[in-house]
Amino acid sequence: MNFKNKKVAFYTLGCKVNQYESESIKNQLINIGYEEENFENESDIYIVNSCTVTSVADKKTRNVLRRAKKMNPESIVIVTGCYAQTNSKELLEIEEIDFVVGNSNKSGLVDFIKDIENKKSKILTENIFEERKYEEYEFATLREMSRAYIKIQDGCNNFCSYCKIPFGRGKSRSRSLESICKEIEVLTKEGFKEFIIIGINLGAYGEDLEANVNLETLLETVVKQPGVERVRIGSMYPDKISDKFIEIMRENKKLMPHLHISLQSCDNTVLERMRRNYGAELIQERLLKLRDNVENMEYTADVIVGFPGETDEMFENTYNVIKSIGFSDLHVFQYSDREKTLASTFTDKIDGNIKKKRAEILENLRKEMSKERREKYIGKELEVLVEEIKEDGCSYGYSENYLRVKTLNAKSSVNELVKVEISNLEKELLIANEKGKRD
Repeated sequence: MNFKNKKVAFYTLGCKVNQYESESIKNQLINIGYEEENFENESDIYIVNSCTVTSVADKKTRNVLRRAKKMNPESIVIVTGCYAQTNSKELLEIEEIDFVVGNSNKSGLVDFIKDIENKKSKILTENIFEERKYEEYEFATLREMSRAYIKIQDGCNNFCSYCKIPFGRGKSRSRSLESICKEIEVLTKEGFKEFIIIGINLGAYGEDLEANVNLETLLETVVKQPGVERVRIGSMYPDKISDKFIEIMRENKKLMPHLHISLQSCDNTVLERMRRNYGAELIQERLLKLRDNVENMEYTADVIVGFPGETDEMFENTYNVIKSIGFSDLHVFQYSDREKTLASTFTDKIDGNIKKKRAEILENLRKEMSKERREKYIGKELEVLVEEIKEDGCSYGYSENYLRVKTLNAKSSVNELVKVEISNLEKELLIANEKGKRD
């Protein structure tokens, strides 16, 4: 195939890991002569990197794939990602799809495209559970304003009863510390100051490596890398917040005081049926202890409502624990069956109207907590990494604890760390005045 002037368009659903991998594939295709095209425009190849965490994600993937072919009937439409890995045959029944490439083969997608005219099979997926080592991607440099993402791990061994992701991602596989540090070195030379550590199950990092490393030792290493100013940690399970982790968060100011918690429920019965290996008491104890030890610590979280068998009392338990901890944001999901999972076989499903009502109750709590958590910073000083400056002269960025800040009459430039004083609150946006650059 002649790659010159060929256009490729991407649509990525789901998590930052998917986005990181899309960015790597995109960079490789550009390097061999492809031009990136907006997904809504006519392109030669459309690549949809799919998610299957919920039935809504499945539906959205199918809709996007059908839309791609309508924009250019002569195009090649490829679906990859988690949904492609778990439901390859089902996807191939959609006439608008030309090729299905699973996660097991995603890192080789560029080579697949190079030889696409000779492909006899329309499906390229292998048993993801046979993957034993972390598959290296060409350094992706996934950028989000002034931040860069570093993928350290893939897969998950937990097999929570509601979760389909292990079937899409396989067993936990850790990236070597050496490779991680090399990518950070490249990115700091490009000027990045803030790095976000991502993976499917970060707390499992190092468990499969011969070297004596874990998430805590990785964090201690990363903050010492030249040029690194800020390090954020992606989603964490509550039981992975060890005393050592708390100590590292307290002692290393480059580690930002924010965590996204994979919470799902705060009721012991529901947690047990979800196959989470801890109870509500641990959630409360760990998160409150971390907050007691780390100044301005903030949490966001994922929560599932209407899990099979969840009674009003169980839901109330979750509500009360969430309220007692206090979160700056919540992502609330109504439970939906995922094929192959244990929970899909449970017979005590919850009525859709009840699930909807519980989601609304938690959404109202989210709004209350969001306001309460932000109001406490009025009159206080925070540090913000400037991500953009708009025409009105105001700058926007995130504080250390991942609160969105608008700074009036900004004097600093993009990618600078500045001290600001919070003056008031507009909905969920902190309004600030600039106090000066970091000392």
